[in-house]
Amino acid sequence: MSSPGPPQRSTPQRPELNFGRTLRRTLPDQIKRNRRGSLIYAGLLVILLSALGTTLVGMYAPQHWVWGAAGSVVLGILAALIATQAGPGLILAVSQARPAEGLQRQVLENVTEEMAIAAGIPMPQVYVIDDSALNAFATGRDPKSGVVVVTSGLLDRLDRDELQGVVAHEIAHIRNYDIRFMATIGIVAGLIPLLADFMLRSVFWGGGRRRSSDSNNQAALVFMAVGLVLAILAPIFAKLLEMAVSRQREYLADATAADLTRYPEGLARALEKIAMDSEPLEVANRATAHLYIIDPLRKLDESSRNLFSTHPPLRDRVRRLRNLMGSPSDLV
Repeated sequence: MSSPGPPQRSTPQRPELNFGRTLRRTLPDQIKRNRRGSLIYAGLLVILLSALGTTLVGMYAPQHWVWGAAGSVVLGILAALIATQAGPGLILAVSQARPAEGLQRQVLENVTEEMAIAAGIPMPQVYVIDDSALNAFATGRDPKSGVVVVTSGLLDRLDRDELQGVVAHEIAHIRNYDIRFMATIGIVAGLIPLLADFMLRSVFWGGGRRRSSDSNNQAALVFMAVGLVLAILAPIFAKLLEMAVSRQREYLADATAADLTRYPEGLARALEKIAMDSEPLEVANRATAHLYIIDPLRKLDESSRNLFSTHPPLRDRVRRLRNLMGSPSDLV
């Protein structure tokens, strides 16, 4: 008579199986809506940059204004290409991230590999920041060079479902090319105040006043008037648009993570734990804050909707995730 085998551990049913039809119906709509919103905001930024370039050239050579539009867009593309090539390594160095080792590596690699297979991308490298705060981010030029970075506090204090939700969120950023996209948007948005400042100096120092003909003088004066308005308002609008794009990409990554894990509750619980974490992330700075799953530089105020915030309110993110399962948000 054969001896009985080891006792079998029962695996609890995940709630999302009861809402699979709702999940399949809702996620594509949410992902499509967020991606469309991001592209619209990005397009407005490019238009704003083109308008500044057009006006700046028009102040000096009205007949060649079209070259200002083309040149400003080309300048933005070149700067973005440079940033995407050199940026990831610099970000890892500034964040004091190191390759995961030992048990941390085993746990993180197992979860990351599962989510990478689900996303259909190569396995990203896994890095750890030695900090007890709860946070994570992703970097890399494309899915082939992706890197997932988590804090040691996140590994210690989240259960596996919650960790899987966070890693899926970062995998979503990699798969959706958010790192490259946001680097491009950041460069374009950063060039706008530089051009605006140069334009203000040109206006006040008499740019465009000396012309070979009266018609050119009149055209230059029109460009100067438009340029003065743009120089004042464009940096404000650029910042608003950049933050709006960032918030849309966070919503998109949340929705994509829910699709990868088929368990929105895991990420929802993780966001709640991160929201309640009061420990500051020492290595965070303004240049990298937008990369993290939540903003590490400020105390989260879920009742506010700051237009200049890089992240959506946690309450909204949790509510959207739980709505996918038909469950109300518990974050108060």
